[in-house]
Amino acid sequence: MIKKMFLAVLVAGVFATSCSNDDDGTVTSRLNISLDGLENLGNDFVYEGWIIVDGNPVSTGVFTVDDNGNLSETSFSILKETLDAATNFVLTIEPAVDPDPAPAETKLLIGDFSGDSANVSSAGIVADFASVSGNYILATPTDEDDTNESSGVWFLDNSSGSAVAGLDLPTLSAGWKYEGWVVFDGTPVSTGTFLDPAMADDNAATSPFKGSVGNGPGYPGEDYVMGTATGVTFPTDLKGKTVVISVEPSPDNSAAPFTLKPLAHVVPDNAADHTVISMGTGPVTILTGTVTR
Repeated sequence: MIKKMFLAVLVAGVFATSCSNDDDGTVTSRLNISLDGLENLGNDFVYEGWIIVDGNPVSTGVFTVDDNGNLSETSFSILKETLDAATNFVLTIEPAVDPDPAPAETKLLIGDFSGDSANVSSAGIVADFASVSGNYILATPTDEDDTNESSGVWFLDNSSGSAVAGLDLPTLSAGWKYEGWVVFDGTPVSTGTFLDPAMADDNAATSPFKGSVGNGPGYPGEDYVMGTATGVTFPTDLKGKTVVISVEPSPDNSAAPFTLKPLAHVVPDNAADHTVISMGTGPVTILTGTVTR
């Protein structure tokens, strides 16, 4: 069973379908993909397409994407009988050297064939991001200095007088995690990865930026009160900076945010410390595409 897993991604172009007879008499068809918005995965990972035939995945081939978003391959030769029987198309992220012939858990796009084409989307397989929303506060609870409260961000809502989860996010399919970020002068610095927005993130106890007074609230977030990153010396002021929630492959291919970003918000210049700030609703980015046979 295949699990259904900043700015909407548009897809353009449909390629012509063709068939050919190979030297051994087998008949092949072309599977053609038109996908925009995919990012370069680096040297260690590749994209792999799959068609689902009688409930089983059949690889259609791997490809890479350059820094300009250009796919190394857009057309793949498949046995016509197999391709004609396909009911779905799935795109995964795979290790470049992959010892496992089965699809990875990191499934990025899925779509059902209707006739000779399938409209594919990340919303149908990563998660349903149609109604996400977020809140956060500026505060630095991990140190005893009350003069730098605008140098920390915590994804919680304290408007009732008691802290509750500030992020309303769907459960992700296997192979994915959420990650928070603050963008400093164009360079993102992570606040940590997490699965549950009502619990502390994965780096709560290991962050090099937090102070020495505990790990902070039991929610995702970060105090930027020690050290440096991207040329910024902490503590600093997060007003005017962009706060982002992304969806990351797990294992992750990059130290930068992945292309799926359900939430993003610029911290207001007049933001008050310890006061809930709304990120509004998402999604900012959903990947879509077209596959034809």
